[in-house]
Amino acid sequence: MKDTINHMKEKMNKCLDSLDNELAAVRAGRANPAVLNKVLVDYWGTPTPINQLAAVSVSEGRILVISPWEKNQLKPIEKAIQASDIGINPTNDGSVIRLAFPQLTEDRRKELCKGVRKTGEDSKIAIRGIRRDTIEKLKKMQKNSEITEDDLKDAEKKVQDHTDKFCADVDKAVAAKEKEIMTV
Repeated sequence: MKDTINHMKEKMNKCLDSLDNELAAVRAGRANPAVLNKVLVDYWGTPTPINQLAAVSVSEGRILVISPWEKNQLKPIEKAIQASDIGINPTNDGSVIRLAFPQLTEDRRKELCKGVRKTGEDSKIAIRGIRRDTIEKLKKMQKNSEITEDDLKDAEKKVQDHTDKFCADVDKAVAAKEKEIMTV
């Protein structure tokens, strides 16, 4: 029974980690290298993340500088950024690529907040799905006489407590990201 609950907590932690990665990739107006995490460049026939082909750094507050380790990768990196959905046009000066992040409009901020809330809700749905699966496992254990009915009730309470805690953590992460988006 304890293993089942520990396994559930591991899965819920993975949901939170995934949410953190998703939220880090949301462009909040200032330069953030995480927005490039999903951009893949064709490197000798293999889709490769930009951070494995180049050094990515923030210069000033709103400019990302991408310095490829191989100069012949400038064009493929530039094309991959243009083909991505980050919505920023790269400028290539022959040695580095610069991404200038424009100020966000009020409408764009509200749109980003809506997307952040949806991502948070998706995470909470995943967490509740993990709760449901765990409770089903526990009921099966009780049915097979591996645990008593009292153990089942105690375990269900623990599962619900952990679910509530993780959902609250999701809400905190979403609120922090919304605040960041609205105050940039």
